[in-house]
Amino acid sequence: MLIKALKGKIHRATVTETKIDYPGSVGIDTDLLEAAGIAPYEVVLLANVTNGNRLETYAVPAPAGSGDVVVLGAAARMFSPGDIVIMMNFAFFTPEELSVHKPKVVCPDANNGIPED
Repeated sequence: MLIKALKGKIHRATVTETKIDYPGSVGIDTDLLEAAGIAPYEVVLLANVTNGNRLETYAVPAPAGSGDVVVLGAAARMFSPGDIVIMMNFAFFTPEELSVHKPKVVCPDANNGIPED
């Protein structure tokens, strides 16, 4: 049996821009993607902390160090610049894999940068 569990999460990033005229996805700073273990074009669940909207889409790499979190396509109607968002990614694990798995979680700063520990 496989169990679906959290693989990676970008916790409380800030939406920097929305673009309605785009064929759908979310552009995310490559540094954030790497820190959370989310691959380009991998499925992500977006939870809008500001207004409660949730949707599933895929991650598109944005330039490293840009701080970009750009909601694209129809999803842009559910998010606005300045909204706080949680981006989650899931994977299937065997019970044995899950017993030792630790999700990668990144908590960006106010500019969507990765804080120094």
